[in-house]
Amino acid sequence: MSASQVLVLAKAPTPGRVKTRLCPPCTPEQAARIAAAALADTLDTVTTAAAASRILVVDGDHPAPPGWATLTQRGDSLGDRLANAFADTWAPGTPTVLIGMDTPQLAVSHLDVARGLLGTAGGPDAVLGPATDGGWWTLGLRDPGHATVLRTIATSTATTGRRTLDALRRRGLRVHLMPELCDVDTASDARAVAALCPPQSRFARAVAAEVPVPASVAR
Repeated sequence: MSASQVLVLAKAPTPGRVKTRLCPPCTPEQAARIAAAALADTLDTVTTAAAASRILVVDGDHPAPPGWATLTQRGDSLGDRLANAFADTWAPGTPTVLIGMDTPQLAVSHLDVARGLLGTAGGPDAVLGPATDGGWWTLGLRDPGHATVLRTIATSTATTGRRTLDALRRRGLRVHLMPELCDVDTASDARAVAALCPPQSRFARAVAAEVPVPASVAR
C-alpha cells in the first residue's frame, strides 16, 4: 500500500461565520460552539487514523493538532477552494483523501477503507462518499490532479454528489462509492448525527447543551 495523506477542509468556528443554518433555533455563539466540537472530533479521528501526513486546510485562524500541517484555503468559490486544496498539497505518487468538518460521526474505519482502496494496486482511481443532502462528505483521489473537475460543479445543491461522480467518470476514473453519511447543516441534522456519535464525544455533548429542545418535545 502506498503512502497517502488526509486533508480536512474547515472553517474557523467564529460566531456568525459557521453553521449559520443552525440559527434559529441556535444563536450564532451556540452554532460556533457546535462547529468547534464537530471540528475537534473530526481532527481527533484523523489523528488516530494511519496516514503519511495530515493537513488542516482552513479558512480563518485555527490551530492544528501536533504533527499536522496547516494550509490556508485559497479561492473564492467552494469548488475552487476544494480543487486548490488538492493542488496545493499535491505530492508525487501520494493519494489524497479530503473530508470536511461536518461529519463528526466519521470513524477511523472510513478513512482506513478509503486510504486502502486508493493505495492498493488495481484499486479504484477515486473514492466518493455521498451525503444525505445530495452532496458528498469525502473525495479521495489516487491522482489529485483530477480534482480540477470540482471548479465547475455547483456546490451545496441536491445534485452536487451526482454531478461530481459523473464528472469523475467522464475522465475515465474508476470510482468506489463510500457509505452515505449525514452532514450537519440544520438542528435536526445535528440531533441525528449526535445520536450516531459516542455519548461523551465533544459533538454529542455540544448538541445536548447548545441545541434548544423543540417546544413540542419540551412540553
